[in-house]
Amino acid sequence: MEGLFALGSNGSGQLGLGHKEDVSVPKQVEFDQVPQDDPVIDVAAGGNHTILITASGNAYWSGDYTNGCCGIVDDEEKANIRPTFQKLSLPDSADTGCNHIMHAACTWDKTILVVGDENHHVKTVYICGDAEGLGRALAPIPDFPPAGTTVTSLAAGFRHVVVVLDNGDVYGWGNGRHGQLGQLEDGAGARAIATKPRKIDGVPFKAAKAVCCQYTTCLIAEPGDGRVLVLGADKWGLKSQAPPEIPNWKAVSACWGSIYVLKRDGTLSAWGRDDHGQLPPPGLPEVSRIAAGSEHVVALTEAGEVLAWGWGEHGNCGPHTEEKSGDVRGRWNVLASVKNLPEGANIAAIGAGCATSWINITADGLYL
Repeated sequence: MEGLFALGSNGSGQLGLGHKEDVSVPKQVEFDQVPQDDPVIDVAAGGNHTILITASGNAYWSGDYTNGCCGIVDDEEKANIRPTFQKLSLPDSADTGCNHIMHAACTWDKTILVVGDENHHVKTVYICGDAEGLGRALAPIPDFPPAGTTVTSLAAGFRHVVVVLDNGDVYGWGNGRHGQLGQLEDGAGARAIATKPRKIDGVPFKAAKAVCCQYTTCLIAEPGDGRVLVLGADKWGLKSQAPPEIPNWKAVSACWGSIYVLKRDGTLSAWGRDDHGQLPPPGLPEVSRIAAGSEHVVALTEAGEVLAWGWGEHGNCGPHTEEKSGDVRGRWNVLASVKNLPEGANIAAIGAGCATSWINITADGLYL
């Protein structure tokens, strides 16, 4: 038992299982061409599409590609017949040498890709997909990132994107109507739509990481400092309940209405929306990794179990949910455990998207 496994919402084939039915137990995804010795290290998910990033900088897509959010699709008939993960193609990548995809993030119907050369130097940021205020399909952003800088963190909310550079500067674009992109400019339209990256001023620290909720952005300074700044809507107390600092943080993630900070001692600091049980349940064991989807959370424990809680109506939290709401509230489900895997197998990565959950399992050090 090895490979990438998925469960949850699949109405557009975004799980890459060869069909379009939701599943509530992990099923192994299918690739048009299986990547050999090239582990999947990151999952980015929009409303109805998924992007996988591998260690060598390749990307694979599955789901609704019709607006260009999955790159260039040469064989649409093949994609429509059987939804599996296919290699993502960008224009002119062979000619420019910019073929190493370093970061990916998805809004509801768009994909943002940070692309570099073989030395991992960022060369281009692509916008894939057509949506209001975020540019046209398959468009490289001119003159971004600024010369002499590189992208260290990329995040996307429902309709906005935030980028952190290695010098700590923060840029954003997309829907800023709720203030999730800060005060972009003086006068009218200061919180409207930014059609190109604009620097977010007034951040009182060197940012290390950004995560995005639906209408909110959370910035955090590097560990040891750990100051926190939340921009945008204060619905569910996302701003007013935010701690001023979390110096010992290890990882940060966000649902549409909740923010999660994994600390180095394996505990979670979290605040925000909890109407479906999105916040950590009591008695949670020590956690080593965290991934937040739209309204649910997937966590890998130090003991090697993959847990899920929150809104699981599409099966993304496993089959055992509250009958009417589909919630996993005040408790968790176990989606996978190393105790149930063959000797030599390990859970290498987890992911979460819009009502989707992802588990990557290795066997004897080989990734699939």
